[in-house]
Amino acid sequence: MSDLFYNLVWHLGYPAFWVSSRPTIINAQVTQRRGPYILAANHHSPYDIPLLMRHTRRNLDFLSIVEVFNNPLVAWFYGSMNAFPLDRSRPDAPTVRRILDRLEWGRVVAMFPEGQFRSIDQSVVSGGSIQPGIGRIAILAGVPIIPCVIVNSIAYSRLTSWLPLGRTRYGIIYGQPLEPDPHADARHAAAELEQRLCLAFRQLYRQLLEAMRQPAHGEPATGALTTPTAEHRSSPRSG
Repeated sequence: MSDLFYNLVWHLGYPAFWVSSRPTIINAQVTQRRGPYILAANHHSPYDIPLLMRHTRRNLDFLSIVEVFNNPLVAWFYGSMNAFPLDRSRPDAPTVRRILDRLEWGRVVAMFPEGQFRSIDQSVVSGGSIQPGIGRIAILAGVPIIPCVIVNSIAYSRLTSWLPLGRTRYGIIYGQPLEPDPHADARHAAAELEQRLCLAFRQLYRQLLEAMRQPAHGEPATGALTTPTAEHRSSPRSG
């Protein structure tokens, strides 16, 4: 396993997002912490992945659905970036073992606990559910979960969003690490950790919308979006 290809893709792709966007990014520095952890994000579009790559300050090992790996070219591309598949039709023990191995190696594993793309009104950020399991994995590995909310990544599905005008707006907010309770009963501790994660998603979503001056789902608009500071336009990675 090597980060060489991941870093190459990051450097090649970063300029396209930099010149086309004015993002609102909050608390990205929390992702620079040492040691293994799980980054858990809502999942609105395929562009969640490159945006997380752009702003997270550690390299990410993405967990992806196995169907993506049916295409040999895509399988090579994802595999070269240290992504690995989840087969939802089979028992999850092999996938869990791979996740635990990555975390044991000190890696950061990025997961989308919603399990699929969801519109905002069906998302966990609006009161929807997540697939069970992420809490158990965090407890087995003894690692924290960093919650992350992404807003408007789907804007990049429009060709005009790629124009070098800096007009595409999206937001990402990272929460504080959620630590598993090492002394609690494993089953109840996993459920409690997942409840905390869902609550964090909803709180972060409202905080991000407020920072972007966008209305929450179903609420009237309250004004123009904020103008990002210079920090939002700079590279998020150090070293």
